[in-house]
Amino acid sequence: QVQVVESGGGSVQPGGSLTLSCAVSGSSRYDMGWFRQAPGKEREGVACIFSTDPKTIYADSVKGRFTISRDIATETVTLQMNSLKVEDSATYYCAADPWAYGLCKSVSFHYWGQGTQVTVSS
Repeated sequence: QVQVVESGGGSVQPGGSLTLSCAVSGSSRYDMGWFRQAPGKEREGVACIFSTDPKTIYADSVKGRFTISRDIATETVTLQMNSLKVEDSATYYCAADPWAYGLCKSVSFHYWGQGTQVTVSS
């Protein structure tokens, strides 16, 4: 049974920073992604990193502000979020899949965490 567990999140003022972490159980190397969903909106891919390809994918709205990285030894993925904006407020989900076809889309990922809330407000 694959388990995806997120940590981090919380409340911050605009311009602030937060770090989200995600740990995946199991011995396989997974493609990993961070997604977010705000009330009344569809879930969107924020950033993804792939196990067999060094590339990363970012949503245009977070490029230059967010950084996704992987610690291979611990099989954890971190999302560093800087210069946060009010519109970044959402529930953030970590997802994993053995093979996401190089896509940062929710349909490409089978294993999901419970989500963690990020609120950016003054």
